Amino acid sequence: MPHVNVKMYPGSSDAQKRELTDRIVSAVIDTIGVSQAVVSVAIEEVSAEQWPDQVYRPEITDKADALTKKPGYDPFS
Repeated sequence: MPHVNVKMYPGSSDAQKRELTDRIVSAVIDTIGVSQAVVSVAIEEVSAEQWPDQVYRPEITDKADALTKKPGYDPFS
């Protein structure tokens, strides 16, 4: 039952979010061989001001061992 949670800055259109969701679902299905019925995707918009405390620290810094793709930026530098 894969669940993918995308956190991103506000500003993308509903159409862009729908396309992103569709591509994520397709990638999950193609890569791990599950049915569409078991895949869920959430998109959370987080402002740039809130990003360091709501995303970077708890999701990236504190969970570095779980990251499969690390970012190429540091909001604290």
